[in-house]
Amino acid sequence: MESKTSVIKEKEAEKLERIAFILKTVAHPTRLSIIHLLEQHARLSVSDICDMLGTEQSLTSHHLQNMRLKGILSVKREGRSMMYTLKERDVSLIIECLENCNCNM
Repeated sequence: MESKTSVIKEKEAEKLERIAFILKTVAHPTRLSIIHLLEQHARLSVSDICDMLGTEQSLTSHHLQNMRLKGILSVKREGRSMMYTLKERDVSLIIECLENCNCNM
């Protein structure tokens, strides 16, 4: 029979694994910029994101696909456009916490 302590440690370890997974997934300036845009706009197309960030479509699509496959973003076809939304809202909280960190960099 597992003790309460080992169950708590296991749940805490799972939580930390999830946080590490999210941080690894978004650890790129373009990906962070995409998340910021999707915090401000409910849904955006690849073209919208490229226009707002001034990035190339192929590279932006690569970042979007990576975040979608890892569960950070959702995508839905609307006509000829693929519309992206922020699926994992907790990622915003993690990033906000890091932005407010008083670390000397």
